[in-house]
Amino acid sequence: MRIGLIGAGAVAVNHVTAAEQIDGLGIAAVCDLNEDAARAVAPEDAAIFGDYRDLYASGLVDAVIVNTPHALHAPMAVEAAAAGLHALVEKPMATTLEDCDRMLRASEQHGTTLMVGHVQHYTPGKRAAADAIARGDIGAPLLLRDYRTTDYRPGIRTPWFFSRRIAGGGSLINIGGHCIDRTLWLAGGRARTVTASVARRHDVSVETDGIVRLELDTGATVSITVVSDAPRYADELVIVGEGGVITADPLNGTFRQQDGHTLTLWEANDDWLQDAFTAELRDFASAVGGAEPSVSLAHARHVVEVVLAAYESAQSGRPVSVR
Repeated sequence: MRIGLIGAGAVAVNHVTAAEQIDGLGIAAVCDLNEDAARAVAPEDAAIFGDYRDLYASGLVDAVIVNTPHALHAPMAVEAAAAGLHALVEKPMATTLEDCDRMLRASEQHGTTLMVGHVQHYTPGKRAAADAIARGDIGAPLLLRDYRTTDYRPGIRTPWFFSRRIAGGGSLINIGGHCIDRTLWLAGGRARTVTASVARRHDVSVETDGIVRLELDTGATVSITVVSDAPRYADELVIVGEGGVITADPLNGTFRQQDGHTLTLWEANDDWLQDAFTAELRDFASAVGGAEPSVSLAHARHVVEVVLAAYESAQSGRPVSVR
């Protein structure tokens, strides 16, 4: 399968490396408004484009990876479907539910595959946690606490990250989108009530920090905290079940039974993040071939729905019900 990569920023190198590691796949073209940036990440024989519409019309690719600012996900995916191209879209699926639905309709109408790249589903740590929950190791999840920090200062992140129009928001849709995705997935439920508060530091128009509480249809409760410009990077997830507790970060994870006995669930290697992108792209290729992807479009849409409910709650100061 010949793939066109749209967007040469952030994780573009991970996508290129992933394609190189999978038989039958290849990056045939890279597109970016900055063609020098596209050349910097592209394989030697890949075509370079400055306009994604020219890429779509070229006949050089069978599928595209949309690795662009969030507000561009929907138009690029819709036009890809109209051109008969399959699309793997970076998370979030879109910035509005209307755009999510446009993407779904276009894919269905034109018979193309659409998948959203929620890479957390492919990291070895979260996969091990999901497998432990599926085995019943901790019983039904009752409480999930997710805490993430990152360096989100202006000058570190590209300017579009701080534009509500382009990014859809700040830390909640960016960092928090990962947390909402993985906690809903691991809890095996959907949000019914969302309560959130946000804070803004630095001279930016979007939130830099946020706290979100979810009440799920399973009866589980989720607590999410995201912090920007913290003194250290942190990525800590705790899942409390009826029969034990899973504690996880990207590099290791443990399972503690009620009797106090502790088991190591995984210890990640240095390539854990790249391995996740490779597994994600392999899943996309399988989906193009007719298999069910690990991340359903209904789930990806629900993540956007919860993010938007969190913003509504933060603005109103009240809990927001989700259908």
